[in-house]
Amino acid sequence: MSNVTIYHNPRCSKSRQTLQRIEAKNINPDIIRYLETPPTAAELKNILQLLGLSAKQLIRTSEAEYKTLALDLETATEDQLITAMVQHPKLIQRPIVIANGKAVLGRPPENVDEIL
Repeated sequence: MSNVTIYHNPRCSKSRQTLQRIEAKNINPDIIRYLETPPTAAELKNILQLLGLSAKQLIRTSEAEYKTLALDLETATEDQLITAMVQHPKLIQRPIVIANGKAVLGRPPENVDEIL
């Protein structure tokens, strides 16, 4: 088991670039394909804490699922947004990299350098 984890979507160019950046440092990360294996609510809350972000900052509002669920960032609670992201993992910003007790979004991929 690696001490670096990436929540990865292989169809996303930023996710692929971030993974390549990690592997270029001779690090073999644990790869979680979060669309197939989404985090639990507890795991997502921990990730948010490591990122220093709120659920409102992590949710992808441009996805069709966001519009279908009729979520409203002004009125939705943190728990409602986390539940939506767990049930519809496409709503989670990507990629997320966790290493050394810290986490970053790989947007841009260079952000990962901060924690490796």
